[in-house]
Amino acid sequence: MNPLHTINGFEAIFQHSPEAVCFAPGRVNLMGEHTDYNGGYVFPCALHLGIYGAAIRRTDRMLCFFSANFPHTGMVTYSLDDLALKGCWADYPVSVIRAFAAFGYPLSSGMEVYFSGDLPDGAGLSSSAALEVATGVLLRSLFALPLTQQELALIGQFAENRLIGVNCGIMDQFVCAMGQSGHALLLDTNTLSYQYVPLEQADLVIVNSGVRHSLASSSYNDRRRECETARAALEVPTLCSLTEETFADRCHKISDETCRRRAHHVVTENQRTLRSAQALRQGDLAAFGCLMNASHASLRDDYEVSCEELDFLVDTARSLSGVYGARMTGGGFGGCTVNLMEPNTTEPFASAIQNAYQMRYHRTPFIYPVRIGNGAHTIDY
Repeated sequence: MNPLHTINGFEAIFQHSPEAVCFAPGRVNLMGEHTDYNGGYVFPCALHLGIYGAAIRRTDRMLCFFSANFPHTGMVTYSLDDLALKGCWADYPVSVIRAFAAFGYPLSSGMEVYFSGDLPDGAGLSSSAALEVATGVLLRSLFALPLTQQELALIGQFAENRLIGVNCGIMDQFVCAMGQSGHALLLDTNTLSYQYVPLEQADLVIVNSGVRHSLASSSYNDRRRECETARAALEVPTLCSLTEETFADRCHKISDETCRRRAHHVVTENQRTLRSAQALRQGDLAAFGCLMNASHASLRDDYEVSCEELDFLVDTARSLSGVYGARMTGGGFGGCTVNLMEPNTTEPFASAIQNAYQMRYHRTPFIYPVRIGNGAHTIDY
């Protein structure tokens, strides 16, 4: 997909050209799952897959949205004087508009907006964050607002937390806004300090299980409550402020076994994330792969956010040549696995994974060889 496809789509729907065009990437998280809302480190990268947006200001206060990915919904309209959510995909950009107002940037007029993208919805590649950040980039461009990339990320997170109702951390919106081509991004979610780490010696392949999840209706918020219970019992500012040794000494204070296992995952995952960034700096892809494998086991057993299909994909991948490591990625309860591969091994890997999954589940998984791309940006045309 390219921006011309989106520009043409906009012109076909609205019968004139857009004023602003943008792209916001999806993301895959290489390490650091469910650490972001626990004050820890994450290690994602932006993808070349994502969402394109095109928009123009109106002279009235109407907002008109169309998505090529949800054509059956048709045009979705709102008024700036009535931004009540409608229970459809357009609630995401509308929530960003409401968040802009909450941050002191109310819109002075309505607009027409067209989105299209190649991110699979509900696969755990953060299509919602891409849509939020894309909306932010369009608003900043159309209304000449003095907002940084980091501020767009924070506004997107505010929209998802306070308005959509998903209590996500900052990772998804941050990497969608701040990603850099050819690099993973090591982010300290407690301070928002970050480092770019080159990742060019291996290939990344994402496998979509086809099991659809929705974080708003899943157990995601339950996990956050369980982590908060554990944090309060340990009397620490964040779970990720603990080392593995300190946690082992104090974990008896968490009376609930489930909460104790949730905290164990968070603490050990945070340390795995730091070690994985160091392994990548040293070019030790085998060590990085081993950490990916350990991460999946922890997500499966301690955090319990995997599922049968994801476990099967990970186990199958590890049995194939050319695979350094594999793990589920994203919030869980379905979605995708990420696989760190030796260069030029993607085709036999894809064939073997598809055949095995087809035999087991009688459906074919989607395979995405991905490149690491840049963060959200406007496009000149």
